[in-house]
Amino acid sequence: MKHALIFALSLFLSPVAAQAADVVILGEVHDNPAHHMVQAGAVSANDPAALVFEMLTPAQAETVTPDLLNDENALRAALDWDNSGWPDFAIYYPIFAAAGALANPPRIYGAQVPRSDARAAMQAGLAATFGADSVTYGLSAPLDAEQQTAREALQMTAHCDALPVDLLPAMVDVQRLRDATLARATIKALDETAGRVLVITGNGHARKDWGVPAYLARLRPDLAVTSLGQSEGGAIDGGFDLILPAAPVDRPDPCEAFRKG
Repeated sequence: MKHALIFALSLFLSPVAAQAADVVILGEVHDNPAHHMVQAGAVSANDPAALVFEMLTPAQAETVTPDLLNDENALRAALDWDNSGWPDFAIYYPIFAAAGALANPPRIYGAQVPRSDARAAMQAGLAATFGADSVTYGLSAPLDAEQQTAREALQMTAHCDALPVDLLPAMVDVQRLRDATLARATIKALDETAGRVLVITGNGHARKDWGVPAYLARLRPDLAVTSLGQSEGGAIDGGFDLILPAAPVDRPDPCEAFRKG
């Protein structure tokens, strides 16, 4: 299985097979180490000019130097990762290490939406929070009814069917904000480096129908964009150019706390 995945990945992410993609979006389940090893392999295979991380703020990304990429403990400390709320840095570090091993390490960009911005989007509105480009990014207009319904259903499932129904539209708005913020950082990276950009993000943001690829298609239809989804046991939502499987991580049932409450 391991060799089959490596073979599929090499076909998908080679410059020829990916049609010299300008942007390669690498989805993940955040706490699955196998997914991060695939992403690290993609970094090595693609020699990108830039990496965009959903997990980093722009300020954090600016602290990353080529020397830090090769020092796991120093990089973890510089990013204050242990207080970030993301899974163990050890499973993400192979991505940074792969970048540091390149002859020309890529520039690192951050696209994390701060909690304060997420709260603002839920309270003051999506367009006002995103700012002046909200019309260009399509954030000032509501989603079509079918997509809105589908996205609210996913939010309810992701939160163990425990969310108040009237909160679901705001939760969808936060996801739209994250998609658009990732797209904006990707375009910034493209414009500033003039090279291939790889995006490290969750599967939900990598999906082609309404994730980052949809925003890039709207904003820069000239770009060649390729999207990888990584499933657990074959389960994944959304459309991708390729889906690679991995075994599920042994994790506690996230809904147990709701049942006890």
